[in-house]
Amino acid sequence: MAHHRSTLPAVLAPVITPFDAKGAPDAQRLARQCRWLLSHHVGLAIFGTNSEANSMSVTERIQTLQALIDTGLPADQMMPGSGACAVTDAITLTRAAVEAGCAGTLTLPPFYYKDVSDDGLFAYFATIIEAIAHPKLQVYLYNIPPVAKVGFSIALIERLIKAYPKTVVGMKDSSGDWAYTESVMQAFNSTGFRMYAGAESFLMRTLRAGGVGCISATANVNPGTIAGLAANWQQPNADQQQSELDRVRSVFQRRPMIAAMKAAVAHFSGDPQWAAIRPPLVALSPAERDSLLADLDSIGFSISGL
Repeated sequence: MAHHRSTLPAVLAPVITPFDAKGAPDAQRLARQCRWLLSHHVGLAIFGTNSEANSMSVTERIQTLQALIDTGLPADQMMPGSGACAVTDAITLTRAAVEAGCAGTLTLPPFYYKDVSDDGLFAYFATIIEAIAHPKLQVYLYNIPPVAKVGFSIALIERLIKAYPKTVVGMKDSSGDWAYTESVMQAFNSTGFRMYAGAESFLMRTLRAGGVGCISATANVNPGTIAGLAANWQQPNADQQQSELDRVRSVFQRRPMIAAMKAAVAHFSGDPQWAAIRPPLVALSPAERDSLLADLDSIGFSISGL
């Protein structure tokens, strides 16, 4: 079976998207943030859930990707989100990522209709892959049933890998269901299928079970430490490092994650525009922000170099 080599690192961030004063995606601010993440050996899963990607239009996402490439950011460290409810939008997004040279695309199932059949989901991915028909296309299935309410059965994954062994190369699993994550790895590790956990809370378990790493919200604010554990997961103090990561994550997780991460970046960068968030999500209130910063302070956490 196909074994997939990739330029992508073990840890990626679904990079939070800055919006300017007019509410448009701010590619210059985003490029700076991406460079900072890369300096900590964290890759760029731009246009993910935490990027507010599904609050952005196809055009906005493609223009922003192009602007990032134009500033010289390395496409081989990028795994843009390319999922959409309309298969034609997903094709447009996926093609833009492949043409930009991105190392992979992170593709949601179509998430508006619930309880759809595996046949329907297979047809959706087949339509994208055959429309692009590019040898460099590397699709990572994005499983996030808590949000999408549409998931990937083992049978569906098997069908996709069988039909497109060089194209369907991995998964980001944000189910939070370790039994499921483990069952996918047990079924497909031998084919070279690349599993990324959806949170660093599962980083050690995933690596020990033969997975690749994690694509995690908190990598936006704690990149060096998460990447450090991924690099040193076989060291004796790895479990201690994992519990320190969990402590930081729990502070953010107790709040609306995206708003909390943006508030933290706004604070530690001294750039209040970073707090801007697009409806239907809302920014933290001043009281919520102060409580977040106090909790971060109490565990000795800060973000430097922004």
